Amino acid sequence: MKTEIRFFTRSKKGNTKKLADAVSEALGIEALPVSFDLSEKVERLFLLNAMYAANVDPEVTDFLERNRDKIGEVVNMNTSASGKSTRKAVKKTTDRLGIPLSEKEFHCAASWIFINRGRPTEEDLSRAGEFAKSFD
Repeated sequence: MKTEIRFFTRSKKGNTKKLADAVSEALGIEALPVSFDLSEKVERLFLLNAMYAANVDPEVTDFLERNRDKIGEVVNMNTSASGKSTRKAVKKTTDRLGIPLSEKEFHCAASWIFINRGRPTEEDLSRAGEFAKSFD
């Protein structure tokens, strides 16, 4: 099964990038920023993103729009300091574009200023890798 990993992070801490690297290591697939379009059709796309101002960043939406004909299924994985998942916002976009969104999702806390210090932890990153491998 052709699988790809794309991520978006605006944070200087790189919480979502850490998650993407953990998934990359677990699956043996390079994680690339959403600025890199898919070169071919994939059955599964692990989309790692974060909550920004109560929504996903427009770059995530733009990536999905540009690549909609190349994505078989999106698996949403995200971090947030607020504790809120991006699934609802991602689903709104995938539904509009006709891209299936997996019912399974990975979400973990992320540090921001003094909130959730030290997150994601090594345990969070390990769980992210195990979650991704559970799709095999």
